[in-house]
Amino acid sequence: MIVIITTLHQKQSAVSIGRGLLKERLIACYNLWPVESAYWWKGELLEENETIMIMKTKDKNFEAVRKFIKEKSGYEVPEVISLSAKEVDKFYLDWVNTETK
Repeated sequence: MIVIITTLHQKQSAVSIGRGLLKERLIACYNLWPVESAYWWKGELLEENETIMIMKTKDKNFEAVRKFIKEKSGYEVPEVISLSAKEVDKFYLDWVNTETK
């Protein structure tokens, strides 16, 4: 199992992406949080409100999730980070595996 993290400009974009990924069975679930971000972009320091999105899925789905986010995020260079889950409750892991293709 992996956890994928991304950020989006608007909550509605995150919801739309999350629902699309759920419908495609590429993720088992997602969580959203408002976040204040600061970063360099094209020589300019930006400070913005964004929505952070955390998704749970199978390792093998990373590339499909990455591609979906890249196509739908509106970012030229979207953040798509995968973290391997070192330890996961067996029942939760079984649920993630059952709910994703």
